[in-house]
Amino acid sequence: MAQPYIIFMKKTIIFIMLLIASVAFASDVKEADLAGTWYPGSREELLSLLRKSLDYAEPEKVEGPIFAIISPHAGFKYSAQVAAYGYKLAASRDIKTVIILGFTHQKTFDGISIYDKGAFSTPLGAIPVNTEVAASFRSASRRFIFNPDAFEDENSVELQIPFIQAAFKDASIVPISFGTQDFSDAEIAADALADVLKDKKDCLVVASTDLSHYHPYKDANVIDMHFMAMLSEMKGKELYDDIAFGLSEACGIMPLTTTLLAAEKLGFDKIKILKYANSGDTYGDRAKVVGYVSAVLYKDRVAAYDVPDKKEDAQMLLNSSQRKRLLDIARESITSFVRDGKRANFTEKDPLLNKPMGAFVTLHENGQLRGCIGNMVAQGPLFQTVADMAVEAATEDPRFSAIRKDEIGKIDLEVSVLTPLRKISSPDEIKIPGHGVLVRRGYRSGVYLPQVATEAGWNKEEFMTSLCESKAGLAPDAWKDPATELYVFSAEVFGEKDGSE
Repeated sequence: MAQPYIIFMKKTIIFIMLLIASVAFASDVKEADLAGTWYPGSREELLSLLRKSLDYAEPEKVEGPIFAIISPHAGFKYSAQVAAYGYKLAASRDIKTVIILGFTHQKTFDGISIYDKGAFSTPLGAIPVNTEVAASFRSASRRFIFNPDAFEDENSVELQIPFIQAAFKDASIVPISFGTQDFSDAEIAADALADVLKDKKDCLVVASTDLSHYHPYKDANVIDMHFMAMLSEMKGKELYDDIAFGLSEACGIMPLTTTLLAAEKLGFDKIKILKYANSGDTYGDRAKVVGYVSAVLYKDRVAAYDVPDKKEDAQMLLNSSQRKRLLDIARESITSFVRDGKRANFTEKDPLLNKPMGAFVTLHENGQLRGCIGNMVAQGPLFQTVADMAVEAATEDPRFSAIRKDEIGKIDLEVSVLTPLRKISSPDEIKIPGHGVLVRRGYRSGVYLPQVATEAGWNKEEFMTSLCESKAGLAPDAWKDPATELYVFSAEVFGEKDGSE
């Protein structure tokens, strides 16, 4: 009788040990705080939303290793369409561990909190913390602590996790949250990040941030455009100062700064803006919007249109069929929206028309300006930007009433395809004719396309004086002041009326 009793006791002990272990694991699982409010609370609804967002996203591919993505953290109905771009691109890589760099919106504390055990739970299930990688951070500096309050009701970290679960099979995470906006903490975290990841090829950093908050739609675009120009320079300290001084807006100043500093240490010297939009684009209300960007940091050879040449601005060479196609898209977009209230849908296989590029669409009627709206910064494929801006120029230019049905046949179209903005240090670098210019000081800004100088017969002095005074609301000679920011760009301009297509 003794042997069955011993077997029974052994099984009982094993069961108790497993029960204790399961209880201990359960106690280390961080439950979702924002499911059901910031994003769907049911597994089926969440999976559906994520799949639709990822299917819709068409990020431009990059070659070579990826170090990090920059991703928004607003409620999914506002930001998921943008966040999907970075995650879809990174999903093509063999990622096993994702380091989430977040921060606290509501609570401050001294140090950098790192979740170093257990798991995080969402409606998609639990995703484990990589305790080994987390321990490496804890060993790197005493500034790394564990403060669970940093992750309570905090969207900067939690809103990344469902996308991580959808994009990377069997991945683990290392959630990190900054308690203050101290640059020295960014330096410490960047040193640790570079040291921990220097020999790891299967890790991804996610820098969590939104951009400008609660400005009118057009003002938000200008502010965010400046941020993206600064971001493209990949200088951590300069971007940190720009945000700290209020020249740029990004709530994730610490994740951004840390990521840029660490990327420099590890030799990741390229950045690509995959998608920009604000809540006015994704949700509809344009009175007060929040900006979102998806971007990737990577190593790659320089490709056309990725980074503007600092010696000579990149030149675009659209052939006659590509020009005609863009003009047809603009015309069809306006016709469909004005006549039927519907946006026309287009698909394109042409690689150049699928490249993210900024563009303006200009409308004339009887030789007079009838509307002009565009995006300076690439927000998606060129063909889609032209389609969107054509509708905006026809219906949303505040200087004019919306185009009527009986006017469609009277207007002629002009498209301007833009090179990336390039910040210059002196007005001497401006070429008139040739350059378009964006001028910015504080929150006042204005832009003229290159053809404005030619059409008006202006020299540089006249062009820049009018730009500052008439468009930006600045002093006429503000462009000569070193405190005024100047950006130049080129444009390939073609239209229906002049036969340039």
